[in-house]
Order: sequence, then structure tokens, then C-alpha cells
Amino acid sequence: MGAHTSKADATAAPPIPPGLLPPAAAAAAPAPVADEPKTDYLDLPCPVKYEELQREALMSLKPEVFEGCRFDFTKPLSNKFSLQHSLFMGSVEVPSQGNQTFKVPAASYEFGANLLDSQGMLIGRILTDGRMNARVKYDLSDMFSFKMQTQLISEKGYSQVMFDLDAKGLDYQGQIKLGNNAFYGVNYLQSVTPTLALGGEAFWLGSQQKSGVGFAARHASSSSIATAQVATTGLLSLTYVQKVSDKVSLASEILWNWNSRETTATVGYDYLLRQCRLRGKVDSQGVVSAYIEERINHGINFLMSAEIDHSKKDYKFGLGMTIGE
Repeated sequence: MGAHTSKADATAAPPIPPGLLPPAAAAAAPAPVADEPKTDYLDLPCPVKYEELQREALMSLKPEVFEGCRFDFTKPLSNKFSLQHSLFMGSVEVPSQGNQTFKVPAASYEFGANLLDSQGMLIGRILTDGRMNARVKYDLSDMFSFKMQTQLISEKGYSQVMFDLDAKGLDYQGQIKLGNNAFYGVNYLQSVTPTLALGGEAFWLGSQQKSGVGFAARHASSSSIATAQVATTGLLSLTYVQKVSDKVSLASEILWNWNSRETTATVGYDYLLRQCRLRGKVDSQGVVSAYIEERINHGINFLMSAEIDHSKKDYKFGLGMTIGE
């Protein structure tokens, strides 16, 4: 006795292989579901430094505006050593009461020396008014690096010095800071997913008996970067950068100070052309800024800066030129 087979089953056509389906039937056929790649939490990318959390947004939102004329000349003496001359003629703002802005004419000359190496750098500047600035960076290993920044001023109590010890791991970055006036600080940023990093910071200023704690988050994808920072000092900062293309980026920021109940919103742009870079911003305080850097030739750049503050009726315009890389 065998299984009963009907005539209709015997004469039924065999199933058609998926590759031989007509286009209409193939389109209606369900597509195979691809398995989503699993996240390896032991192989996360290394985040940026905590102090560089908003570096992409600052390129658009903080253009290097200046007022007057500026000339910078860099002369390389070797592959590692170069000299720099900077001349500035313009005006500087003087603090005043109320909403008015007072400006006084000013001019300065700055002489600098740069020593750059694959393992560290040494940069020094001295100005005609007696100020001296210095920066030192040295890589102790692939994981640890040392930095020092100092500014010496003839006026008593205004000189500053800061020492940093940076630690860079596979998926984290940390920093310890020590400075004059009994300043101590620490910050840490940890990748928790391939696109999200969380961290925090804390500081203590012994000379003023002040302390603060902050927390931060950074989400970075291939086309956008979003950051959030909040601190016990009363500041909340939110930034967002959208990469429209390889040459165009748009940025926005909301800054809220809950102590003074003041909020500032800013939008900016960064447009990179073939021989020109254009950056600018507009904020809710009525300030409009623009900064243009035009490459005239190799190592020669022309600078143009402009800013209008409608609320204070303050206007700034500057021209400059840089020679040397």
C-alpha cells in the first residue's frame, strides 16, 4: 500500500527557481532580510579630546574676526624650525559700563619661534607690550603626552601657567590639568557605541574657593555631529553640525545660562571653495560675522574680516595677509 497520488499532483508544474522569475514576479517576491552587523563593544573608536568636543561647530560659529590691519610672515629655517613675524594695527575694545563700546587705537609687533618635531613641539611668542606666551607639547608614549601653556605679563597677578597630562586609549581620552592659583581639573570621554561618546569634567579653583562639575555627550556620524554639555556653573550648550557636502557645513548652537536666564542662538556656515574658505555666523543678539581666507598663491593668503553688532551699534572690519605656511 503506498501513498495515494492524484493525477492533478502528478501533472503539476515544478516550482520555478527564483532566478527565472519574470521581473514583475521577482519584484513582488519578498527580499531576503540582511542581518544587521553586531557592535563589537571591545573595538570602539577613540573619541576626540574633551576640550575638542565642539571643534567642528567652532570652525563655523567662532570665525577669527579682527579689526584693522594684520600681517603675518613665517620664514622656515629648516624642516623643524621657523621664525614668525606678526604686525597688527587697529583698535581694541575697552571695558565700559552700560551697552556702549569704547575703542582705542592700538598697534603691536609679535616675534615668534616654532620648533616642530614628530614627537613634540615648542612655540614661543613675545610682544612689544612685554607679554610672552609659550606652548610645549611632548609625546611621552603612544598613550601619554605632556603639555604646558604659559603667559607672562608684567602686571602682578595676571601671569598664568597650565600643565596638562593627556591619556589616550583605544576607546577613551582623559586629561589631568594643574595650574596656578591652585587650579586642579580632570576630564574624561568614553566611546559607548561606534557613534556616541559620553564623558564629564570637574575642576577646583583654590584661590577663589570655586568648583564645578560638567557632563557631555557627542554623537558623530558620517554626515552630522551633535554635542550637548551641561555644567554646575550654570551653562547649557547644544550644538549641531550638518555636512551638506565635502565642501559645505552648516552649524547651529543654543547656549543657555540659567543663572542670568539668558539664551543665545547662533547659526553658522563653513564653505570651502577651490582657492577660498568662507566662514560666518548670525546670532540672536544681532551679531553678524564673516571671515574670508583667499589663497592667492602657494603660501600667500589674503584675509578679510567683518562683523556688525546691531544691538551695540558696533562695526568691525579688517584686512590681512599671511605669507608662509
